[in-house]
Amino acid sequence: MTRQLFAEPSHDCPLCPRLADFRTAWRVREPGWFNGPVPTFLPPEGEDAVRFLIVGLAPGLRGANRTGRPFTGDYAGELLYDTLIRFGFARGRFEARPDDSLELIGTAITNAVRCVPPENKPVGLEIATCRAFLTPTIARFQNLEAILTLGTIAHQSTVRALGKRIADYPFRHGASQSVGAVRLFSSYHCSRYNTNTGRLTTEMFVGVFEEVARFLARQHAEMS
Repeated sequence: MTRQLFAEPSHDCPLCPRLADFRTAWRVREPGWFNGPVPTFLPPEGEDAVRFLIVGLAPGLRGANRTGRPFTGDYAGELLYDTLIRFGFARGRFEARPDDSLELIGTAITNAVRCVPPENKPVGLEIATCRAFLTPTIARFQNLEAILTLGTIAHQSTVRALGKRIADYPFRHGASQSVGAVRLFSSYHCSRYNTNTGRLTTEMFVGVFEEVARFLARQHAEMS
């Protein structure tokens, strides 16, 4: 419980004034939406079951900001959760709403920035401020073996949260690097923009998950 409290901001977190103001404006405009810092999505077994953590950028305005669950309500979630189910990191059916039958398996999903930013673009100070939650989020998973970062900002913030220098762990799609006891994997973000422009294809995204799955399988075999 203590680990969780330090890792999750309050629903009315005031630390980033621009994001708090944007959130407040959307609460007036859409009072039925979640409109708050989106909490980490965990498997039913809880944080000690997590071996694999996915770190995205920030909630989408009409996606996670609306639904309250990471990558739920926009295209990025369709690609991500379909891929998670394919590789056994999730089960059930993804229906783009938080009360669907989807459950994670040994996996957790969070964002480098917990609140929706205007135009989907957090500024540097907001990214740094929200690392006060990303760092303990990573630390709460005592059995964590692999992290996948989606996009440059998520990657760099995760590297900093792990206490390392960005220059030593540069972002590159499809790369993986050991950072202490954790293996850090990187992918372009699974946004509709990246897939529509061809920067990220489904095959490229699946390829990253193949590498993650192989790594975790080797880890499991070594411990058996």
